[in-house]
Amino acid sequence: MDIELARTFLEIVSAGSFVRAAERLHVTQTAVSARIQALEAQLARPLFVRNKSGARLTPAGREFVQYATQLVQIWERARHQVAVPPGRDTVLSLGGEFSLWNSLLLNWLVWLRRDRATVALRSHVEAPDRLMDRLQSSALDIAVLYAPYHRPDVEIAPLLNEELIAVTTNLNDRALPDSNYVYVDWGPDFANHHDTAFPGLKESSTFVDLGPLGLRYILEAGGSGYFRTRAVQRFIEEGRLFPVQDAPTFSYSVYAAYSRKAASETIEWALDGLKQVAQQPFDKWV
Repeated sequence: MDIELARTFLEIVSAGSFVRAAERLHVTQTAVSARIQALEAQLARPLFVRNKSGARLTPAGREFVQYATQLVQIWERARHQVAVPPGRDTVLSLGGEFSLWNSLLLNWLVWLRRDRATVALRSHVEAPDRLMDRLQSSALDIAVLYAPYHRPDVEIAPLLNEELIAVTTNLNDRALPDSNYVYVDWGPDFANHHDTAFPGLKESSTFVDLGPLGLRYILEAGGSGYFRTRAVQRFIEEGRLFPVQDAPTFSYSVYAAYSRKAASETIEWALDGLKQVAQQPFDKWV
């Protein structure tokens, strides 16, 4: 069977509809429908019932989920190992959220390369749900995320507890609300706590969904916002940013997620390196 048929099937199961699956796979809805028709023809069973709200599995579709998952996992693992470059003895595939590559995961890659040059490294920066999909299908060995949700056969371990603090570029007006406030989307938990603390700041005139972008913006244009303590500490010490008086802080933990089926000495070594890097002072980061 074409492995893309099984992959497309699982994408629809995860997305809940043919339309969203097509968007995730970057193909047309027609292509997704054609793949499922081909798969249903091979299995001689309908797999989905399509309706206005999306697509739901038939009994045969529910039964096929475990087999499709195993097919994709076995294929990805085989492709993963066959692709070991000359001079390397294994491949390690790593992933992380966009705002975590600067600088935690960059330092991790540097640590891994310096500590063991015989391991080939593959890195991916993607959205959290995509990272979890890749972990479950064995396309990734380890992913680093802020708020991973549980999946079968995926282990989640706390890595680093950060705080989000409010800072401003205005020394003379260190309070919120602020007309130059930048709302950074740190996820649903932050949004709930933030809206409770600052109901008047729900409709900020400037919104960004990437922390480093928001931080660079206020450093260039001025303003205030919530950012990771490690990220702003240097600028506070330099006198370019100032903590907002009496503003609450919010917890923002980082987690390492990895497949239980991928347990190996290499995975344990990589996780140990990640923990070492996470505990380094911020000024030691690249």
